[in-house]
Amino acid sequence: MASRGPKYGDRVRVADLPAHVPYAFLAAEDRRFYRHGAVDPWAIARAAYANYRAGAVVEGGSTLAQQITKNMFLTPDQTLKRKIQEAVLAYRLEAMLTKDEVLELYLNRIYFGANTFGLDGAARTYFDKPASQLTLAEAALLAALPKAPSRMALHRNMDKALVRQRMVLGRMREEGWISDTQLQTALAERPKIGSRAMSDGGDNGYVLDYATNEVLAMVGPNSPDLMVRLTIDPRLQTTGAKALRRVVADQGRGGPSQGALLAIDDRGAIRTMVGGVDYSRSVFNRAVQARRQPGSSFKPFIYAAALEHGILPSDTRIDGPVRYGDWRPGNYGGGYRGAVSVSTALALSINTVAVKLGYEAGTVAIGELSKRFGLTTIPGNPNLSVALGAYEVPLIQMVSGYQVFQQAGNRVTPYVIDEIQTVSGQPVFSHKTASPVPVYDLPRASMMVRMMMKVITSGTGTGAAIGRPAAGKTGTSQNWRDAWFIGFTPDMTAGVWVGNDDDRPMNRITGGEVAAEVWRRYMLVAHETLPVREFDWLLPDPVGGGDEDIRTGPVTYRDDPRNDFYDGLADEFSQAAEPDPEPSLADEPDDPEPYPRDPEPYRDERAPN
Repeated sequence: MASRGPKYGDRVRVADLPAHVPYAFLAAEDRRFYRHGAVDPWAIARAAYANYRAGAVVEGGSTLAQQITKNMFLTPDQTLKRKIQEAVLAYRLEAMLTKDEVLELYLNRIYFGANTFGLDGAARTYFDKPASQLTLAEAALLAALPKAPSRMALHRNMDKALVRQRMVLGRMREEGWISDTQLQTALAERPKIGSRAMSDGGDNGYVLDYATNEVLAMVGPNSPDLMVRLTIDPRLQTTGAKALRRVVADQGRGGPSQGALLAIDDRGAIRTMVGGVDYSRSVFNRAVQARRQPGSSFKPFIYAAALEHGILPSDTRIDGPVRYGDWRPGNYGGGYRGAVSVSTALALSINTVAVKLGYEAGTVAIGELSKRFGLTTIPGNPNLSVALGAYEVPLIQMVSGYQVFQQAGNRVTPYVIDEIQTVSGQPVFSHKTASPVPVYDLPRASMMVRMMMKVITSGTGTGAAIGRPAAGKTGTSQNWRDAWFIGFTPDMTAGVWVGNDDDRPMNRITGGEVAAEVWRRYMLVAHETLPVREFDWLLPDPVGGGDEDIRTGPVTYRDDPRNDFYDGLADEFSQAAEPDPEPSLADEPDDPEPYPRDPEPYRDERAPN
């Protein structure tokens, strides 16, 4: 897929290079190299005069020997003491080496940008050829880089490098090192940059950076060159990146400017990781590094905690005004539906019911379940606003948490490194899938999956339907700052986030629209060669008749005895409204802050001190 880490070529000798190659570097850095000693007083005087006229440092007077000693032994401090040290070391260097050896030392150690060191490494990186085959135009272009290797690296700023290349060629002609014909031929040639140099990873950039860090954590920073096999599916990686870019671009002004997509298979292998819409413009990996408010996409964890507290999908709760202290969470649009089943409340993403269930389960229980599911950013006793996704969570943790439901209550740690070998083929590491860790019991996981399937078939996530069994949840944070869709099939779990890096609100963009569309496009391709599968481990939903207390024992099949009472209250709520595709967290649409941006822990009075 790509290479990562510093790139070096073979050691070069001046005698083995075409004459125009070393002359190009002398024209750029030290034209009088063969005519002066370790220090060139004439060059120092010339540079001092040029800097005086410009009123700034525009030219240096250091010889190649001085540059080598500065880079190898000294700091870059611009002080008189350091300059004296540089001159003394340069004299000692030239006393030990011939001029050709000093030039070779320079050519083999100089930095050329793009994480490339040495002339041969630069020739192979930028032009896919050894240094001995460089043309005059290519040699002059490489000679232009050491002055500002990062700023003028050819894969980033070719035009600025070409300006300095023409200056190098002009100096070579002034010194008589090339003829007029050679000069004109070189000026007419625009060197063709190789694919290795121009590619910074592209659609693979985010996952390559992530994998590099994972490898270094395993083998340490001083390991030899390694061959690393990743779990990424290149076809799906391209599919995910294109789907994200296309859907984000289609939103236009007022829509999201960034997004992320992460997909893992049923073994926990990361098949796709897209950390943004354009790696060349931003290397920040939003799939792993960003923490964003998940909004309603966090509700499945609230419902999962509520089921552990003894609540069943068929139980009834009232969607009506609710108040906890000074906080009065409401639904998008301000309307209420009255008595609804717990299952319906999740499918329609009703805020008031989620908050009530969170209160009934207890915030301590929510924090404990979040920890079991791998959500490390949720505190042990969060504020009750956690029920509406107030706490920021990375996408990778949200996807991994959803996979617990897909895996019948078992947690599988996501991984991207499949195998590591030395370049000679000696094995260093091979991933061994550990046994899944049970963190949630199967009957309740079955109930959760059935409820989350209704989100796609008849709830806020109908835009994610892919024509086969799937479950998931939409999410939109307050003021439409974040839009999410996370879902799974029996084969794969995937999540999508879209928004703006500066937290700027979007123009009423919801998770059931943009994020769900990205998810749908990706999953259609990911499953096009896979047979349609059911969640064959699902159990029938409880229908009543059990006697054991489900708060302390296994799930039983008993309706909530309060259901008949709740069912008769619906008519008392005169204000009813159909919810929009994705409810907001706001008490009213124009309420900018329905809960603290960094919420303080909500103290559950029933919890022990």
